[in-house]
Amino acid sequence: MDRRSFFEIFGTAAIAMGLSKSSNAAITRDVEKTLENMGLKLPEASRPVAVYVPYRISGNQVFIAGQIPPNDIETPTYGKLGRDLTLDEGYIAAKHVGLRILSQLKAACDGDLDRVIKCLQIRGFVNCTDDFTQQSGVINGVSELFRDIFGEDGMGARAALGSNSLPLNASVEVESIFEIKV
Repeated sequence: MDRRSFFEIFGTAAIAMGLSKSSNAAITRDVEKTLENMGLKLPEASRPVAVYVPYRISGNQVFIAGQIPPNDIETPTYGKLGRDLTLDEGYIAAKHVGLRILSQLKAACDGDLDRVIKCLQIRGFVNCTDDFTQQSGVINGVSELFRDIFGEDGMGARAALGSNSLPLNASVEVESIFEIKV
Protein backbone atom coordinates (compact mmCIF):
# COMPACT_ATOMS: atom_id res chain seq x y z
CA MET A 1 0.00 0.00 0.00
CA ASP A 2 1.45 3.35 -0.98
CA ARG A 3 1.48 6.36 1.32
CA ARG A 4 -1.37 8.18 -0.42
CA SER A 5 -3.70 5.16 -0.22
CA PHE A 6 -2.91 4.76 3.46
CA PHE A 7 -3.91 8.36 4.24
CA GLU A 8 -7.02 8.19 2.08
CA ILE A 9 -8.15 5.06 3.94
CA PHE A 10 -7.19 6.53 7.31
CA GLY A 11 -9.06 9.76 6.53
CA THR A 12 -12.19 7.83 5.54
CA ALA A 13 -11.96 5.77 8.71
CA ALA A 14 -11.50 8.89 10.83
CA ILE A 15 -14.63 10.42 9.37
CA ALA A 16 -16.59 7.20 9.89
CA MET A 17 -15.47 7.06 13.53
CA GLY A 18 -16.38 10.71 14.09
CA LEU A 19 -12.83 11.94 14.50
CA SER A 20 -13.00 14.73 11.95
CA LYS A 21 -13.01 18.37 13.02
CA SER A 22 -16.45 18.87 11.52
CA SER A 23 -17.93 16.28 13.87
CA ASN A 24 -17.06 18.61 16.75
CA ALA A 25 -19.31 21.25 15.20
CA ALA A 26 -22.29 18.86 15.27
CA ILE A 27 -23.10 19.66 18.89
CA THR A 28 -26.76 19.25 19.71
CA ARG A 29 -28.28 21.65 22.19
CA ASP A 30 -31.56 23.43 22.66
CA VAL A 31 -30.59 26.95 23.66
CA GLU A 32 -34.17 28.22 23.92
CA LYS A 33 -35.05 25.35 26.29
CA THR A 34 -31.92 26.03 28.35
CA LEU A 35 -32.88 29.71 28.67
CA GLU A 36 -36.41 28.71 29.68
CA ASN A 37 -35.08 26.28 32.29
CA MET A 38 -32.90 29.08 33.68
CA GLY A 39 -35.97 31.34 33.94
CA LEU A 40 -34.53 33.74 31.38
CA LYS A 41 -36.21 35.43 28.44
CA LEU A 42 -34.36 37.20 25.67
CA PRO A 43 -35.28 40.82 25.08
CA GLU A 44 -36.03 42.04 21.59
CA ALA A 45 -32.83 42.79 19.65
CA SER A 46 -32.16 46.49 20.14
CA ARG A 47 -31.62 48.93 17.32
CA PRO A 48 -28.42 50.94 17.05
CA VAL A 49 -28.39 54.26 18.89
CA ALA A 50 -25.65 55.68 16.64
CA VAL A 51 -24.10 54.99 13.23
CA TYR A 52 -23.21 51.26 13.24
CA VAL A 53 -24.72 47.84 12.60
CA PRO A 54 -25.67 45.66 15.59
CA TYR A 55 -23.79 42.67 14.16
CA ARG A 56 -21.71 41.70 11.17
CA ILE A 57 -21.34 38.17 9.77
CA SER A 58 -18.07 37.23 8.09
CA GLY A 59 -17.78 33.61 6.98
CA ASN A 60 -18.74 31.54 10.01
CA GLN A 61 -18.18 34.31 12.56
CA VAL A 62 -20.62 36.82 14.01
CA PHE A 63 -19.20 40.05 15.40
CA ILE A 64 -21.65 41.57 17.88
CA ALA A 65 -21.34 45.34 18.37
CA GLY A 66 -21.02 46.70 21.89
CA GLN A 67 -24.20 46.15 23.88
CA ILE A 68 -25.20 48.05 27.03
CA PRO A 69 -27.68 47.05 29.75
CA PRO A 70 -31.32 48.05 29.88
CA ASN A 71 -32.21 50.91 32.20
CA ASP A 72 -35.75 49.78 32.95
CA ILE A 73 -35.10 46.92 35.38
CA GLU A 74 -35.25 46.88 39.18
CA THR A 75 -31.45 46.73 39.63
CA PRO A 76 -29.59 49.95 38.77
CA THR A 77 -27.51 49.49 35.61
CA TYR A 78 -26.30 53.01 34.84
CA GLY A 79 -23.53 54.94 36.55
CA LYS A 80 -20.01 54.20 37.78
CA LEU A 81 -18.93 51.05 39.55
CA GLY A 82 -17.16 52.01 42.76
CA ARG A 83 -19.35 55.07 43.22
CA ASP A 84 -22.95 54.61 42.00
CA LEU A 85 -23.13 50.82 41.73
CA THR A 86 -21.88 47.84 43.72
CA LEU A 87 -20.02 44.87 42.29
CA ASP A 88 -23.21 42.79 42.52
CA GLU A 89 -25.21 45.41 40.62
CA GLY A 90 -22.50 45.56 37.96
CA TYR A 91 -22.59 41.76 37.66
CA ILE A 92 -26.37 41.84 37.14
CA ALA A 93 -26.00 44.64 34.57
CA ALA A 94 -23.40 42.54 32.71
CA LYS A 95 -25.70 39.51 32.76
CA HIS A 96 -28.43 41.62 31.15
CA VAL A 97 -25.89 42.77 28.56
CA GLY A 98 -25.26 39.07 27.86
CA LEU A 99 -28.97 38.58 27.18
CA ARG A 100 -28.89 41.51 24.75
CA ILE A 101 -25.87 39.97 23.01
CA LEU A 102 -27.79 36.71 22.66
CA SER A 103 -30.72 38.64 21.13
CA GLN A 104 -28.42 40.10 18.47
CA LEU A 105 -26.84 36.68 17.94
CA LYS A 106 -30.29 35.14 17.50
CA ALA A 107 -31.12 37.78 14.87
CA ALA A 108 -27.83 37.03 13.10
CA CYS A 109 -28.66 33.31 13.14
CA ASP A 110 -32.11 33.85 11.59
CA GLY A 111 -33.78 33.06 14.91
CA ASP A 112 -31.91 29.80 15.57
CA LEU A 113 -29.44 29.99 18.47
CA ASP A 114 -28.72 26.29 18.00
CA ARG A 115 -26.50 27.38 15.08
CA VAL A 116 -23.99 28.73 17.61
CA ILE A 117 -20.87 26.58 17.78
CA LYS A 118 -18.92 28.57 20.37
CA CYS A 119 -18.05 31.94 21.79
CA LEU A 120 -14.67 33.09 20.53
CA GLN A 121 -14.21 36.37 22.37
CA ILE A 122 -15.78 38.62 24.99
CA ARG A 123 -14.48 42.16 25.43
CA GLY A 124 -16.05 43.93 28.39
CA PHE A 125 -15.77 47.57 29.39
CA VAL A 126 -16.73 48.72 32.88
CA ASN A 127 -17.60 52.36 33.64
CA CYS A 128 -15.75 52.75 36.93
CA THR A 129 -13.88 54.99 39.31
CA ASP A 130 -10.09 55.19 39.05
CA ASP A 131 -9.61 52.99 42.12
CA PHE A 132 -12.12 50.25 41.11
CA THR A 133 -10.22 47.02 40.36
CA GLN A 134 -12.95 44.36 40.12
CA GLN A 135 -13.73 44.66 36.41
CA SER A 136 -13.32 40.90 35.96
CA GLY A 137 -15.97 40.26 38.64
CA VAL A 138 -18.41 42.49 36.76
CA ILE A 139 -17.77 40.87 33.35
CA ASN A 140 -18.20 37.43 34.95
CA GLY A 141 -21.94 38.21 34.63
CA VAL A 142 -21.63 37.75 30.87
CA SER A 143 -19.07 34.95 30.94
CA GLU A 144 -21.01 32.82 33.40
CA LEU A 145 -24.24 33.33 31.45
CA PHE A 146 -22.64 32.11 28.22
CA ARG A 147 -20.99 29.20 30.05
CA ASP A 148 -24.28 28.19 31.67
CA ILE A 149 -26.03 28.23 28.29
CA PHE A 150 -23.38 26.79 25.96
CA GLY A 151 -21.18 24.84 28.40
CA GLU A 152 -17.45 25.05 27.77
CA ASP A 153 -18.21 26.31 24.25
CA GLY A 154 -19.54 29.49 25.88
CA MET A 155 -16.14 30.28 27.36
CA GLY A 156 -14.51 32.82 25.03
CA ALA A 157 -11.15 34.51 25.27
CA ARG A 158 -11.83 37.60 27.34
CA ALA A 159 -10.80 41.07 28.36
CA ALA A 160 -12.31 43.06 31.25
CA LEU A 161 -11.31 46.70 31.03
CA GLY A 162 -12.02 49.76 33.14
CA SER A 163 -13.25 52.94 31.46
CA ASN A 164 -13.76 56.49 32.68
CA SER A 165 -17.14 56.66 30.89
CA LEU A 166 -19.38 54.73 28.52
CA PRO A 167 -22.21 55.78 26.17
CA LEU A 168 -25.33 57.05 27.95
CA ASN A 169 -23.53 56.53 31.29
CA ALA A 170 -24.04 52.76 31.02
CA SER A 171 -22.20 50.77 33.67
CA VAL A 172 -21.10 48.05 31.26
CA GLU A 173 -20.57 47.60 27.52
CA VAL A 174 -19.62 44.27 25.95
CA GLU A 175 -18.74 43.27 22.40
CA SER A 176 -18.25 39.67 21.34
CA ILE A 177 -17.46 37.25 18.55
CA PHE A 178 -19.14 33.87 17.98
CA GLU A 179 -18.57 31.00 15.59
CA ILE A 180 -21.76 29.73 13.95
CA LYS A 181 -22.86 26.99 11.57
CA VAL A 182 -23.36 28.44 8.12
